[in-house]
Amino acid sequence: MESSLPVTTTTSSSSKSERRSKSKTVQSTSKSSILMVFLSCIAWLYIAGRLWQDAENRLLLANLLKKNSGQRPKVLTVDDKLMVLGCKELERRIVEAEMELTLAKSQGYLKNQLLQSKPSSGKKLLAVIGIYTGFGGRLRRNIIRGSWMSKAGALAKLEERGIVVRFVIGRSPNRGDSLDRNIDEENRAMKDFLILDRHEEAQEELPKKAKYFFSMAVQTWDADFYVKVDDNVDLNFDALTELLQSRRGQDNAYIGCMKSGEVVTEEGKPWYEPEWWKFGDQKSYFRHAAGSIFILSKSFAQYININSASLKAYAHEDVSVGSWMMGLQATYTDDSRLCCSYSGQDKVCSLA
Repeated sequence: MESSLPVTTTTSSSSKSERRSKSKTVQSTSKSSILMVFLSCIAWLYIAGRLWQDAENRLLLANLLKKNSGQRPKVLTVDDKLMVLGCKELERRIVEAEMELTLAKSQGYLKNQLLQSKPSSGKKLLAVIGIYTGFGGRLRRNIIRGSWMSKAGALAKLEERGIVVRFVIGRSPNRGDSLDRNIDEENRAMKDFLILDRHEEAQEELPKKAKYFFSMAVQTWDADFYVKVDDNVDLNFDALTELLQSRRGQDNAYIGCMKSGEVVTEEGKPWYEPEWWKFGDQKSYFRHAAGSIFILSKSFAQYININSASLKAYAHEDVSVGSWMMGLQATYTDDSRLCCSYSGQDKVCSLA
């Protein structure tokens, strides 16, 4: 009996220890579970709040879209975009420019004929003849005045016959110097110059001179033809008038001594064209009127005036003008009487 009692006591003590250990474990697990449940509730509340907020935002946007859908189209039109960008005024100007361009084409490339002045008689002129001259060309000008305009009041009488003759010259590279002053003084005395204020009178600027001459001439006088002549051409004025009279009514006339041929190498500089490669693989000039004298009808002079800013000028004036004619409905008239040969310093034409 006595030996069994201690055994019973030991077993009871061990059981109590195990129960206490299990109780602590259960309590620890319960706390962890409660904490996890608490954190899950917080996370759920946060997610629910965000979803609710997003739902409110979506509802607000939907209401705004619904409200605006009745005021503006779903797809912006060109007019809407122009209004947003503030381009309505620009659009109006573009439309007006297009209308003016259409009108200009219907009237021979130029709106209202761009007449700044007319002959005193009020009748349309036969031709405006521009005689190219330079600062050192006073002697040649006096020779021409003595042959073409030898009598007093000759210019006025020519205008009565429908012919305007002017010496064409630009301005000195040093504006306002003695060269310019001498030309202004000569013009005041003779009143037979067409001074191109925007043009610089220099050999390398000669191809651009045609732009300024034809533009200014067609803005100043209303004529059937516009003629360019070098001041060293010995020309028969009456024969030229007869030629122009025979061509009157030819709207798209490009008249001159037509030529084409090989572009010479740079060593032969008088006729060298740096941009020869634009003319073709054979390095040939295209068909064009020789530069001593050529004639354009009114529509072509107007075309040059309107498009002068974009027209390409090559190394030589006659080639430049010929290139401008290539894209137009021009009637090329090759008149051998306008072909000139050199006699000393002067050019003698068959029309002389």
